[in-house]
Amino acid sequence: MKASTFVYPWDVNGDPEAPGRTATLGVHQVTLAAAYHSTRALTPRHPRHRIVTAEHAAVLYPADGRWAGRELRPYAAGDWAPGDAYGEAATALANAGLEVHTWVVLAHNSRLGAEHPATSVVNAYGDRYPWAPCIAQPATRAYLVDLAAEAAVRPGARGTELESLGWYGLQHLHAHDKTGGVPLGDAGQYLMALCFCPTCREGYGAQGLDPDALAAAVRAALEPLWQGTVADEDWAGVEKLLGSQTAAATRAWRDETARTLQEAAVAAVRAAAPAGFQVLLHADPVTYHVGANPGVDPAHILSVADGVVVPCAGGPGLLTPFAEQGREGAVIAANFGVVSGMGGSPGTLASDAARARELGATEIRLYHAGLASDADLAAVREGLAGL
Repeated sequence: MKASTFVYPWDVNGDPEAPGRTATLGVHQVTLAAAYHSTRALTPRHPRHRIVTAEHAAVLYPADGRWAGRELRPYAAGDWAPGDAYGEAATALANAGLEVHTWVVLAHNSRLGAEHPATSVVNAYGDRYPWAPCIAQPATRAYLVDLAAEAAVRPGARGTELESLGWYGLQHLHAHDKTGGVPLGDAGQYLMALCFCPTCREGYGAQGLDPDALAAAVRAALEPLWQGTVADEDWAGVEKLLGSQTAAATRAWRDETARTLQEAAVAAVRAAAPAGFQVLLHADPVTYHVGANPGVDPAHILSVADGVVVPCAGGPGLLTPFAEQGREGAVIAANFGVVSGMGGSPGTLASDAARARELGATEIRLYHAGLASDADLAAVREGLAGL
């Protein structure tokens, strides 16, 4: 069962022991960040630092000339990943015998939203989400498609994993996040993710909805949740709060918007990539879900991409809808946390992977070799040896 671990360039560059240490985990592949959002990351073994602060979303390589004269374009990294940080790390990892795939974060960029506010999702109250570009806007879609192609197809890469290729919402884990005081559940999160930018307002209109009336209906639907009422789970909760016909119309607009963006981005990557280049999406099998693993229709996405990376922090149940499609050769990678301090369970990796395989997983992903303690990495070695 093929295993890959996520890695940042700053985990590798400046640490000559990092490539070999990663290889001895028992993984065959690394998924190396090429375009990433802002973060503050621990580097527990690096000889020169222990904390890396990536101040904004950036590409971790020199961007090419396609961005000349364009208003929306990727940002260069600062001193946390100077020059071709991705390329330097990729070379070192490949020299250690590891297959390198790119890790590309797309529709999640706080700096883009801060400098170009009109690109952001706007909720029913008029609040902008600067971390969440609205994927319906034509200029934003063009930016994301070109970024996917450029960041995915780096020299020597054998494939890519595209994260956040879909709608983003309220969930963000923003700096000193203080948004968990009211439990919104699936239904509330969906309503808070509905965008009311000019493009989305037109989209709702095409679905037969009056956007002003829809925004008012969303605010009214959310009011009981602010007062402490717990909404029904799953899509039934959205229908109960918003009405089934209205809910279905919003979902039709958003589902089609996400599907066509995913198709365009994957096509652009394939056009830029050599033969045999693998394209995977981080994905959730429920289309109305938002975030780093955006909702997709399993049958559709497996007809577009080579496979999916599926979050399994809450158990492996999300694998089943993808496995049920039965598409021969599709990659269904179960993504497990292996950092104990972040809720991962490296000690149960062997049994977790075995259960995932029973449910249709063909590969596993490990989040995240650079963030894990020595003890966590020792447990990973033991777990992978037992597969």
